[in-house]
Amino acid sequence: MNYQERLLKAIPGGAHTYSRGHDQFPANAPELLLGGKGVEVFDPEGHRYLDYGMALRAVTIGYAEDEIDEAAIAQIRLGNNLTRASLIELEAAEMLLELVNVDMVKFAKNGSSAVSAAVKLSRAYTGRELVVRCQDHPFFSYDDWFIGSTILTRGIPAETTSKTKNFRYNDIASLQALFDQYPNDIACVILEPATTEEPLPGFLAAVKELCHRYGAVFVLDEMITGFRWHLKGAQHYFGIEPDLCTFGKAMANGFSVACVAGRREIMSLGSTDIDGQERVFLMSSTHGAEMSSLGAFVASIRYMQKHDVVGHLWSYGEALMETMRGQAEAAGITQNFRVGGYACSPYFMTLDADGQTSFALRTLFLQEMIKQGVMMPWIALAYRHDEHSLEKTKNALASAFDVYARALREGVDKYLVGPTIKPVFRKYN
Repeated sequence: MNYQERLLKAIPGGAHTYSRGHDQFPANAPELLLGGKGVEVFDPEGHRYLDYGMALRAVTIGYAEDEIDEAAIAQIRLGNNLTRASLIELEAAEMLLELVNVDMVKFAKNGSSAVSAAVKLSRAYTGRELVVRCQDHPFFSYDDWFIGSTILTRGIPAETTSKTKNFRYNDIASLQALFDQYPNDIACVILEPATTEEPLPGFLAAVKELCHRYGAVFVLDEMITGFRWHLKGAQHYFGIEPDLCTFGKAMANGFSVACVAGRREIMSLGSTDIDGQERVFLMSSTHGAEMSSLGAFVASIRYMQKHDVVGHLWSYGEALMETMRGQAEAAGITQNFRVGGYACSPYFMTLDADGQTSFALRTLFLQEMIKQGVMMPWIALAYRHDEHSLEKTKNALASAFDVYARALREGVDKYLVGPTIKPVFRKYN
């Protein structure tokens, strides 16, 4: 029995994040990994790959970064999880409040919990039930309030799915229409500041204005943008102040930390020191403030401040995007392979002859890059990506694009080995 068979037998989906599943990678991808160092990962057989997945964007400095690991280990040696709040818990909270323009913060172990906490606070603060989320942004939480608004509704009560409404990014009229329809029922509007699409001038400010005009809470999910667009978050980069915001992913260089933060009048609903206030049972988890992860968070922020990690992400991203475009032009496939996005978080698109997104061509591209020792399921950049990484990527692209161009001429099936990768959000397996 191979690794993949064992994984699927022991774990539903074969991994604890659907994005890591076997249906998200080509057949020649390693079935599992043993470890990583810097921006390389390696499997149990010793095969090494330059990585652009970077733990689903959770690692922004590099795998197994000594300075960060030692900070986590120091907290482990202090007990890692104590009977009352720890000193590092206080230090981490005060650091985040100083870094981001917020009044209070609550830590969690994953982004889903943090975003769902923002939803709960919004409902408690407004006394309303409806949640409005941006349908162009792929993921907010594994909880029912979000998943019920996708096509994956099995196991979710219809009443729950009816409580979440969708609007379109950069389409303020679609949000206005929901407020017109439910003027007194919307608890919050939640979206990412930006993903692959840049916000139109004034769009984010218009969303906030609508929220406040109708008494809803304005929530920005910074799981991906936080500590990439700017150390203070994309909210600082775009000059917009949310009522609540959530962070995760890049907070602690791969250690498990997420948070919800924001205005005191909303966050304090989860407090226990305000006499006479009706309580909101916010988040209460044994491991929510695990000391090793918070030690890694504090050390990661200090490292990013000292070495201008965010600046490096932008500069390396610019060089990588230029390289990818240059190689695509050399191969004559600029109409079928496109690179875009912000330099700190680029993306690529694989398009067929009709200009439609092609999962088969995406699978082929990933397959050919892996043959050259590069894993690029998406593009997540880290501080340890350097000139050597860029040169290796350039050479891999040249080889991959040669096959890609031939596949466009002769048919992708001739070159693709194994099944095509599939969308995570699909109704049936």
